[in-house]
Amino acid sequence: MLSQYNPIDIEVALRNTSPQPPFAPASDRAAWAALRRTIGAERAAEIIQAAETAAATPIPALSATVWLEFLRIGQREGYQTPRTQRHTLLCDLVLAECLEGNGRFLDPILNLVWAICEESSWVLPAHQSVLTNMAHSVIDLGSAMTSLMLAEVDLLVGPLLDPLVGERIRYEVDRRSFTPYLTRHDFWWLYNTTGRQVNNWTAVCNAGVVGAALYLEKDPARLAEMVARAARSLDDYLSTFDRDGGSTEGPGYWSYGFGFYTILAQLVEQRTQGQIRFMDEAVVRQAAQFPLRTVLGEGVYVNFSDCDRNVHFIAAHLDYLSRRLDLPDLTRLARVQPRAGRRLNELTWALRDLCWRPAAEPAGDFVPARTDWFPQMMWLLARTAPADPDGLVLAVKGGHNEEMHNQNDVGNFIVHVNGETLIPDIGRGRYTKAYFGPTRYQHFVNSSRGHSVPRPNGAEQLPGAEYAAVLLEQHSNALEDGMTLELKGAYPAEAGLESLRRTLALHRDTQRGWVELVDEVTYAGGPAPFESVLTTFSAVSVETGVVLIRGERGALRVSFDAAQVAARVEVEPQVDLGLGRQDVNVVVFAFLTERQQGELRLRIEPEKR
Repeated sequence: MLSQYNPIDIEVALRNTSPQPPFAPASDRAAWAALRRTIGAERAAEIIQAAETAAATPIPALSATVWLEFLRIGQREGYQTPRTQRHTLLCDLVLAECLEGNGRFLDPILNLVWAICEESSWVLPAHQSVLTNMAHSVIDLGSAMTSLMLAEVDLLVGPLLDPLVGERIRYEVDRRSFTPYLTRHDFWWLYNTTGRQVNNWTAVCNAGVVGAALYLEKDPARLAEMVARAARSLDDYLSTFDRDGGSTEGPGYWSYGFGFYTILAQLVEQRTQGQIRFMDEAVVRQAAQFPLRTVLGEGVYVNFSDCDRNVHFIAAHLDYLSRRLDLPDLTRLARVQPRAGRRLNELTWALRDLCWRPAAEPAGDFVPARTDWFPQMMWLLARTAPADPDGLVLAVKGGHNEEMHNQNDVGNFIVHVNGETLIPDIGRGRYTKAYFGPTRYQHFVNSSRGHSVPRPNGAEQLPGAEYAAVLLEQHSNALEDGMTLELKGAYPAEAGLESLRRTLALHRDTQRGWVELVDEVTYAGGPAPFESVLTTFSAVSVETGVVLIRGERGALRVSFDAAQVAARVEVEPQVDLGLGRQDVNVVVFAFLTERQQGELRLRIEPEKR
């Protein structure tokens, strides 16, 4: 438990150590010249060119009316887009000044830092809604990350700016982050005592506030109290992982939350010269391997719940974990990560992207396991031939409908083949006020209608931890991996179910393998209709006894008993998926007649494109 670290022992460690800063300031020209040689002339030129553009770009305005757009119309982008632009401009300018070192970017940096310090709030409007109450600071993801960003700006270039800028940074970070963190107990993410389950916020907010304090706070006693609070709070965050390191938030939010956990752990360990070690918890080592265990194909990962369909891991994060925890496969995975994703536009990660670089060793490519099984979450990943990039992969989830970033998706599954996900989890919707409001489960993407799950008697699954699967059986061997779930509990009483058993299995008894889906339904009363659906973005054609799902690189043949079952395609038009609107094809398999008991069986196998 991290809470073993009490303020007294932490203060002793802080007073007895005097380490070098975690990153070289811009004034250390030898260090930055060496780093410039390491990253290469092309990468350095890219950063400097971006800074030249940033220096000529006016600072985006952040007005009160733009702030109020979330309250008035429920949309985030009007405020968040220019705010993100400010942070990106600052990131580009600071890194270029560190690499170049001739002072030409210092005034644009000064102006941006001053503008950010002048903002009435660093909180995102979606997390505060009303205009800022200057006497009551809120700590959210935005304010915490801004605090850490400014602390690292101060380390890197602070002494080269006007001497009062550093004082202004310390004043603003203290009143917005340090003081409320130490004196208030109304932050739901800080301690798991409010009845609301903690999640990635707990890691990000603690890392932002306490990470900034490790740079800026001069009082060892005050800093020790903050580190101790974070340790206690992060115990709650680590408890959200199952014993195998799985997170129901999925790999995307793992990258965000566990990424900031890693940042704070490294800063604490570096500042105390290894006396306080947040990375030594057993669950940390398990959680660090989550990306390795959720691979569908090259660059493609399982995306249950609100996880993005396009997951980007930060190579620097994976490589640090690899070295710190002696997990060489993370370095292998880090080497193939693209330089993409919004996190690399933030100074916190852009700096580490330069300084924590994946090594050439160990040699070789990462090859996932044949089977990955998370019994507590009821997640199964099965691969026909793990080393084959075109191999068939099945991912299935059980669980319940009050998971972190929950969607009503108990029993959902994914089928990936030829490097393409042809039966996907369609992903998350665009984050708006309504998306996280009382109508959340009316959104197609969050309802069971938007997932490859049954529709017994026309019923949808309901939200809540009580609406859950029961694991009846799971097996893994050389020939197949599979699991059977009792899904009755995921549906309301109105569904009239006595039992609804879903079996999903990946078979390896053919050259390319195949997926078996069996839904066995029994109604408690009389006969009723039953449907089972598949969701896809790909083209679908229906023939007698066969549905063909055709993607860009591969295809799936879905066979069924036409004497018992009919298939049809429903189109959910222009679903707002956050990254754009897209039609979703819903393939419905239905019994031809109502019945009290029945078995609906599908054989899903790869087909040549």
